[in-house]
Amino acid sequence: MAFHTTRHILIALLLGASLATQVQARVTRIVIDETIPFKPPWMSSRAPIPYEKIAGRAFGELDPTLPVNAIIQDIDLARDKDGKVRYVASFVLYKPVNPRQTSGLMWHDVPNRGGVLPMAVQETEAGDVMLASAWQGDNAGGTTVRRQASVEGGQFLQVPVARNPDGSPVTGKVLGRIVNRAGKNSQALVVQSSPIPYKPVSLDTRQSTLVSRGGETMDGKAIDEVTIAPGDWAWAKCNESLPFPGSPDPTQICLKDGFDRKRLYQVVFTAANPYVLGIGFAAWRDVGQFFKTARADDHGTPNPIAQRVAHSIGRGVSQSGNFLRAWLHLGFNQAEGGGKVHDGIWPIISNRRLALNVRWAQPDGVQELYQAGSEGPQWWLPHADPARRLPAGGALDRCIASKTCPKIIEHFGSTEVWAMKMTPGWVGTDGKADLPLPDFVRRYYIASSPHGGGAGGFNSSLPGVELPAKGPFCGGNNFGVGILPANPVPHYETYNAIRLHFRNWVTKGIDPPPSRYPTLAPKAGEKSGTLAPANKAAIGFPTLPGLRATVPERDFIISVLDYDWGPRFNAMDLSGIQSNVPPPVRGSLPMFAPKVDADGNELGGVPVVLLDAPLGTYLGWNITADGERPFHKGQICNYVGGMIPFATTARERSANGDPRLSLEERYGTHDGYVKAVQRAADRAMRERFLLPDDAKALVKAAQDSKVLK
Repeated sequence: MAFHTTRHILIALLLGASLATQVQARVTRIVIDETIPFKPPWMSSRAPIPYEKIAGRAFGELDPTLPVNAIIQDIDLARDKDGKVRYVASFVLYKPVNPRQTSGLMWHDVPNRGGVLPMAVQETEAGDVMLASAWQGDNAGGTTVRRQASVEGGQFLQVPVARNPDGSPVTGKVLGRIVNRAGKNSQALVVQSSPIPYKPVSLDTRQSTLVSRGGETMDGKAIDEVTIAPGDWAWAKCNESLPFPGSPDPTQICLKDGFDRKRLYQVVFTAANPYVLGIGFAAWRDVGQFFKTARADDHGTPNPIAQRVAHSIGRGVSQSGNFLRAWLHLGFNQAEGGGKVHDGIWPIISNRRLALNVRWAQPDGVQELYQAGSEGPQWWLPHADPARRLPAGGALDRCIASKTCPKIIEHFGSTEVWAMKMTPGWVGTDGKADLPLPDFVRRYYIASSPHGGGAGGFNSSLPGVELPAKGPFCGGNNFGVGILPANPVPHYETYNAIRLHFRNWVTKGIDPPPSRYPTLAPKAGEKSGTLAPANKAAIGFPTLPGLRATVPERDFIISVLDYDWGPRFNAMDLSGIQSNVPPPVRGSLPMFAPKVDADGNELGGVPVVLLDAPLGTYLGWNITADGERPFHKGQICNYVGGMIPFATTARERSANGDPRLSLEERYGTHDGYVKAVQRAADRAMRERFLLPDDAKALVKAAQDSKVLK
């Protein structure tokens, strides 16, 4: 009996060792570059768990023949002599100094353009671990490769470039754009805020094409496009002391007659040596799996959190959330050795997939014209796509087939609807019906809120108190400024509640609240649905002071465009080679938006105190102003929201022609407003979208505010 027991134990240990070797095989070595104490001033003293912050690098290798890796674009063109493909990924790890104080939950964060959000105080109070590891390998801006990692530096990924089997360079067409810049100084090519990571193979302008445009419509049509002759521009640096043709420089364009701020400039050039950026998906997978499961690397360096992680949740915000959605769609929650990598995935304020697994990818893009990311199924379960002539499919097809789907929570605000092309993921490309969600997905909509949430506070809606005179900067490449003040509706308190629900769902099996978001069909207690075509009449938007009477028009929302990227592009997987540069636009999809109440505030979302006790109309959109950046004048101001405060008195609103009740008509007095905030907080707590401590803080802030004082 003892012999059999011992034998069974030995077999189990050997099997465990074998599995551990399989699990950690791709990360062969880790190097710890820096370790410092982590105790920012906001860290709570209620549960003073000492923390430290560790920065390092993970050296990994991939087997291109495995199906979970073979999907990476150009991976066969990046092999070393032994057939493997290698990378170096930086990471930063937040952990309790005493391993025994670790909760067993690891948050695996996706850096945003190399940056890492600090660990939240609620997570340090619980003893959680947070890992952030690199995925963006274009080596531009904040992702530039360095010799070693730093706890305060951006995260970077070193990946190989693709080369033809005979060793010759891989070449292809790349597009760059310059907008809202003027003068005779040369202008660099950037995407969002980082340099375009590719350079022309030739500085001979006859080998490139440069055009200027007087405008662009929301459905992708160019207005007044003019081709600039090769002799009238140069790949060069120039300025007043260094006039045209300037000094040769492959990263800048010099115009003989200078740039006109009212026009957009677009160049197409041939580049060489594309980074195999899809490796970033595998690197993020494997680094996460190593820290979750491995005891040590192949050289004996111990995993700093070995045997301390029982559960893990992948988390990404905006660009990083789009990365997660693409990562999951392409099957990367399945480890090389089989099994599930993360137990939960949390794509935050993100609604599309990152176009990373394509040749010549520009992952810093934010869905401006000619930037991919909304191709293929943006919905979770299989559904037909007749508008784009694509077969039925869903973003979870691969993980369902491999039985590696995680629990998923996604939450959004209004800006994701108006500027980030979200609603086809809810109703498909034909917009005929609400699409179902699987039981392991929760979707929460934070109505009338901007991208990432606003600054919060009650004085932030009062003119003359904290309301800025100038609108916020529109997101995107040098886009412009909004005409309306920034929207203050916060995500913070809702985020705190969702975080608690997610950890309980993953670690204890406690279901979070049911999904809450606008739908075409009415829900219980509703007379009609809360989602409609995205225009003023359909959503019931009132005519308000400070806005043109027709906004939002049918062509105001940023719509999903149906691009023709060419025959080597796989729209279903958002992979392959984009041979049409720029791509023809075959059409645009019907877009939807939440209906609004009489004030213009959206319906159908989770309870939020500032929306249930409003001080104005809160918009997920803004309008681009004229001025130094006039190219997008009058169009939607990309990525930001706006607000229009209520009048204080009935006389004031009457003088302004404002149809909305004034603050006095709504609340009477300051105490009346505080009571409204208390009622709103009670409702949000009752429906599990507000934690008690946050509710107390909001009521206290309302008491201290200058509303009706």
